[in-house]
Amino acid sequence: MSKIHQLSETLSNQIAAGEVVERPASVVKELVENSIDAGATQVDVSVKDAGLAQIQVVDNGAGIEPDDVPVAFLRHATSKILTTRDLFNVHSLGFRGEALASIAAVAKVNLETATTAGVGTKIQVNGGEIGTPETAALRPGTQVQVDDLFYNTPARLKYVKSQQTELAKIVDIINRLALANPQVAFTLRHNDNLMLKTAGHGDLQQTLAGIYGVTTAKSMLDFESQDLDFKVHGFTSLPDTTRASRNYLSFMINGRYIKNLALTKALIAGYGSKLMVGRYPIAVIAIEMDPLLVDVNVHPTKQEVRLSKEDNLAQLLTQAVQERLASENLIPEALHNLRGSKLDMDQLTFDLNAASNHAPERPVSPAPIATPQPTQVAEPVVSLETPSQGLAIDDLPSTPIFKDPDRLAAWDAKYLHPAQPAFTAVAEPDPAPVERFPQLRFLAQLHGTFLLAESDEGFYILDQHAAQERVNYEFYREEIGKVSSAGQHLLVPITLDYPADDAVTIRQHRDVLAEVGLNLEDFGQNTFVVREHPTWFKAGQEEDTIREMVDWVLRDGTISVAKFREQTAIMMSCKRAIKANHHLDSKQAQALLSKLAAAENPFNCPHGRPVLVHFSNNDLNKMFKRIQDGHESGELDA
Repeated sequence: MSKIHQLSETLSNQIAAGEVVERPASVVKELVENSIDAGATQVDVSVKDAGLAQIQVVDNGAGIEPDDVPVAFLRHATSKILTTRDLFNVHSLGFRGEALASIAAVAKVNLETATTAGVGTKIQVNGGEIGTPETAALRPGTQVQVDDLFYNTPARLKYVKSQQTELAKIVDIINRLALANPQVAFTLRHNDNLMLKTAGHGDLQQTLAGIYGVTTAKSMLDFESQDLDFKVHGFTSLPDTTRASRNYLSFMINGRYIKNLALTKALIAGYGSKLMVGRYPIAVIAIEMDPLLVDVNVHPTKQEVRLSKEDNLAQLLTQAVQERLASENLIPEALHNLRGSKLDMDQLTFDLNAASNHAPERPVSPAPIATPQPTQVAEPVVSLETPSQGLAIDDLPSTPIFKDPDRLAAWDAKYLHPAQPAFTAVAEPDPAPVERFPQLRFLAQLHGTFLLAESDEGFYILDQHAAQERVNYEFYREEIGKVSSAGQHLLVPITLDYPADDAVTIRQHRDVLAEVGLNLEDFGQNTFVVREHPTWFKAGQEEDTIREMVDWVLRDGTISVAKFREQTAIMMSCKRAIKANHHLDSKQAQALLSKLAAAENPFNCPHGRPVLVHFSNNDLNKMFKRIQDGHESGELDA
């Protein structure tokens, strides 16, 4: 008897569903992407019990022709590609033709669709069994309702996480799709509670405000750059507004949300030493490119892509971020660093051209999300100020990270459609350019660790170690790049012994060490000798410095000369910087301030920590109640 047989269509669909439909969020993603491909400008998503009981997606897109409705549930059925050539020139979010078939194989699906008002088609598909289409009076667009997900594959349910986690995944998917498509108005409801609403006016910063909060959106920096192959634009946060995970980095290619480690590294490289180790910015990066340069057909979820000229794109992104940050005053406000900023109820409408408030928002206290409490205000919009991927139950905030959609409408009216003046305004002269770094006057030293200074803009506290680290780093970065034949000879050569495998690696990358003036000579099978070292080595720390530099080569292997020079400069800057409890006289302190002001980046030490913080004149007046609610106190003398 033959042992090889062809799988049934139902079983094939269920196997395919294992790749496409991993969890309820996968269903939401596929259905919403279909809506966007259909040209929808309004997409309403409603889920019950985190999508396990029901998922409903309603759009106002083009709809499906009656004859195509049953065909849409067949495997590999799509209207988006016809030939192999189309597969490498994809202009849509979906193209595999597996979504509806896979979803219908593991759930009960009801579809209603119409291409014109008044006449439409309804169909039911249960567990892959396609019912008979029926004619119905429907509005234009498509509604897909998915009930009892995984009802016929109960083994899949044991891989589903808690409702809180699954809901967080759904919210994350809608957030990404909203950021990639700001021209589409999205709503998301869970158990009839409104969680997200975007206006769909094409304003990316407005969409950012609805998701991450107004204060965060307001403080983010817009940037744009392009070359012959790519156009890169979007928003990224200031170095003092960061998160502990990469979940707040969103990359879009031709409107498709993707994950790409090279682009993540390129974005971080644009910040250089302005970010603390282990911290990541909030960023939304939209990339426009020829579809022929991107292969989206490498992963069932279509989130991982293969890029041509990836190195060129990464370099363009890094340079764009570098140039944008170079023009900004990056001194953090001291009070915001201490307590975060408070989001007032009337903050949702703000002037995008006003001076930025560079403070992260105050985190919201967590509470269970499964049973949201009813509210008497207008329907809420969620702001994900905590990472939405991989959240545990206790991590997911659930009450009141909400914003009023009526105030979003007020923002639209004020800033997207401002009232036109009845007269022609007289052009005013351009304002005077703002100094990127203030002219600081030294006041005193505190505990041998902090320098106190002032300027016309207020009061500053500097970390003297971080300040000299920055000055030293820029000095050594230049010196290490000027390697000459001259070096400091050692009276007693330093010998270094390593295991055989490490010795092979060192020999492979000896040229990298030589580029910074460190020459290792063979002195036996696994031993090296160093007879001289660069003149900028600190006396008494020669061997430790050499071993640390060799360890970098062993750890990173293929480290580039540029990266190696940077790491060496960071190490030397720290070793030679003044430490805490080191007292400076006024001339030494003022000299340090002057050198800091001349630095290329005076705001952060090479490790990303802030060099100084600022108390504005208003902050000082408020702390002493000289200003109350924006008005001078009448009880206090000037």
